[in-house]
Amino acid sequence: MEYRRLGASGLKVPALSFGAGTFGGRGPLFGAWGTTDAREARRLVDICLDAGITMFDTADVYSGGVSEEVLDDAIKGRREQVIVSTKTGLPMGDGPGDAGSSRSRLITACEDALRRLGTDYIDLFQLHAFDAGTPVEEVLSTLDDLVRAGKVRYLGISNFSGWQAMKSLAVAERYGRPRYIAHQVYYSLLGRDYEWELMPLGLDQGLGALVWSPLGWGRLTGRVRRGQPLPAGSRLHRTADYGPPVEDEHLYRVVDALDDIARETGKAVPQIAINWLLRRPTVSSVIIGARNEEQLRQNLGAVGWELTPDQMAKLDAASGRAAPYPYFPYERQEGFARLNPPVGGLTPPTPVSRHRASAMRST
Repeated sequence: MEYRRLGASGLKVPALSFGAGTFGGRGPLFGAWGTTDAREARRLVDICLDAGITMFDTADVYSGGVSEEVLDDAIKGRREQVIVSTKTGLPMGDGPGDAGSSRSRLITACEDALRRLGTDYIDLFQLHAFDAGTPVEEVLSTLDDLVRAGKVRYLGISNFSGWQAMKSLAVAERYGRPRYIAHQVYYSLLGRDYEWELMPLGLDQGLGALVWSPLGWGRLTGRVRRGQPLPAGSRLHRTADYGPPVEDEHLYRVVDALDDIARETGKAVPQIAINWLLRRPTVSSVIIGARNEEQLRQNLGAVGWELTPDQMAKLDAASGRAAPYPYFPYERQEGFARLNPPVGGLTPPTPVSRHRASAMRST
């Protein structure tokens, strides 16, 4: 397993990490993801550790905290061997204090997560969403206290927009608070919006990307094909409305390219889709999930080899979309492009200078 720096921090994380969203399996969304119990979870953790996957990601909202509890059972006796990442901020109930990033909520959420995870520290504590109702200064002051108390070691964010992330980083610098080192983001061959705003920000500010749903919300498993009905066992039957929208023709164009490369390489479609992500700037770790041992072992086959430049270009072309404003002038007009040359290897281009890209390639 390859290990990479998480953003501009000194924390080393595996190129693949494991998402524990399938642990517990409570509720309409997480029940559709998987219903892994403690015994099954321990087996999956065993396989991960044998393969060098040492980082496990969860959240308080996953099955109402049950995912954290199951992860605790699965890593018992080997806490020092693993990196535990969890998230908070999304609603855990209907009360006014059951959601968000207020001082009261963050302190309570951290204590609850520590209890459910059976540990006295969290390696990476992330805000699951931006809370527009709480001042950024209050959020960062509280997180600073949690770090100083030794309950949290590193901080991250998830699903922030560019301005939300940049405002938070600027306030942290102004007041000497700990900076976020990671941004957990949706990024896949079916959804490359991350490249336009958040990847340039990550390059500039040292935010490492932790990629969730690298298979496009279950659409790049290799079982979804043009002209064929959705497989009976696909979770998309129950969860499609929760995830990122994808136009059918765009999906099939990407799948066709993946199928071509699968025939060339002998690799499975999910392995190719994940390998493509591991070659992208700012990506520190791709979070893989699995309902069972077979899925996990297949995903592990995404590392230890590399797509050729021609294969990368083919996937880039199949998955590329027209740039949104204000980015399309940098793609279409030479004068704009001269001011912001594209990052090498990115198609479509992003308005980031090459020296910033080089600075982050060590992650």
